[in-house]
Amino acid sequence: MSANPPRILIIGAGSRGNAYARATGESSNGIVVAVAEPIAYKRQRLGSKYIWGKAGPSEGQEFEDWKHFLAWEQERRAKASRGEVVPEGVDAVFICVLDEMHKEVIVGLAPLGLHTMCEKPLTTSLDDCISIYRALLPDLPHTTAPSKIFSIGHVLRYSQHNIVLRKLLLEEQVIGEVLSVNHTEPVGWWHFAHSYVRGNWRKESTTAPSLLTKSCHDIDLLLWLLSSPPPNSNKPPHIPVTVSSSGSLQFFNKTRKPTAAGNATNCLSCPIEESCQYSAKKIYVGKDLKGLGSGNTNWPVDIVLPEIEECISQGGPAGGERALLSKLSEDYTSTTPASEVSARNWYGRCVWEADNDVCDNQVVTMTWDNDPLPSTSDDPEQALAGRGAKTAVFHMVAHTKKICDRYTHIYGSRGEIYADGETITVQDFTTGTRKVYRPHVAGGGHGGGDDGLARQFILAVDRVKNHGARVTDAQEEFVGCTLEDVIRSHALVFAAEEARRDRKVLDFPEWWERVVQGGLRGERTV
Repeated sequence: MSANPPRILIIGAGSRGNAYARATGESSNGIVVAVAEPIAYKRQRLGSKYIWGKAGPSEGQEFEDWKHFLAWEQERRAKASRGEVVPEGVDAVFICVLDEMHKEVIVGLAPLGLHTMCEKPLTTSLDDCISIYRALLPDLPHTTAPSKIFSIGHVLRYSQHNIVLRKLLLEEQVIGEVLSVNHTEPVGWWHFAHSYVRGNWRKESTTAPSLLTKSCHDIDLLLWLLSSPPPNSNKPPHIPVTVSSSGSLQFFNKTRKPTAAGNATNCLSCPIEESCQYSAKKIYVGKDLKGLGSGNTNWPVDIVLPEIEECISQGGPAGGERALLSKLSEDYTSTTPASEVSARNWYGRCVWEADNDVCDNQVVTMTWDNDPLPSTSDDPEQALAGRGAKTAVFHMVAHTKKICDRYTHIYGSRGEIYADGETITVQDFTTGTRKVYRPHVAGGGHGGGDDGLARQFILAVDRVKNHGARVTDAQEEFVGCTLEDVIRSHALVFAAEEARRDRKVLDFPEWWERVVQGGLRGERTV
């Protein structure tokens, strides 16, 4: 712990805000001192658990939203400048609001000069990404790094498993030069139904494509493994030259609805509810998955009914079940205005009658060319090290038993690797040996990635605040990811979506220069 620990504000007290509040307290040298959240119940829940306990909030510890905090902080600074005694401010913010709000919060708070960690995705449109890029680098092209630490919720970079995998590939080069990668994210059949059919991320028009909302950190992981230079290297990144993609909403649409379900729009009034695997009653109330019957009151149960624990404390398990079933039974009719139907999540709705439109199956292909660096030696192999031609294929698929337990095949010039969430298996072609690594799998979400990301971000803030480190040095050492890295991985997702929609192969460097750099210059062309 520091004598003067970094002080953290959590903006958004949903599942991700709570995850980072927990990680801050358990795995970092920072302290959560304030929360901003418009829903009073959520604000009180996070605050009482991580900030003020049973004593209740003090001034500057709770805000109704980020704008309320902004006004309060501006007034606090004004009072301090007049010599008045004021509460201590915050050093950094974790932005965990809805994806489509990220831009307004980041840009709105930018004048305060706070260190910032934003949950993924950075934002829901390429234009907003460029706006954030410009807001954090107002002196472009003269300044290419932000004046404060900036991090993104790409938690896959920070799990011990992936750190070991990257070390084996880039530093120890255990399979020689990487030639090809197949990486899969199995979303999970009922998880996809919860989040991308019934839930917040079901419509591209209100959030973003599922490739962005679900899998942007998989694309980032591939770039981290295949494009970023090894640690402590001053080599430039090895950028993909092409990107293409195919995918669609294959299953969760009306054409797949069983005839026997008739006109039912809600599971609890559906004639085939008992035999349907997507029954909301089975998923949220039953005991076979992560429903209330299994003893779970956290995700996804508390997404459907945030006050589930209070319902149980007041009415016992039976009272909690009645409240949950009542919530799931909420339905609409043919006379309900479409605007009312689309304005909220209906977690009891039929998965074939929802208004979802995001892909439930998608493949992205990226290729790299040989890109040797100028070398003082006559060894062409050395000049091409880590920069040879290669291909990466990413597959996001909904219909799997695994839930976000990613797995990856990596094929190299001297061996191959199979990595899943628990093991890394290296097969050496030269010696014929097979070695299995079992990196520590930490708790707390994403194989320890949640805690790792919070820890590294706050360590960077601490080094700047208490030890006089330059922001760029702390960013590189602890965060390990630049703002340009963040923008590039998001841009590649948007490029892949353009390629999918238009059924074409994009020249990524040309697209980046024309669309992203052109946007920064105000010269963007479509």
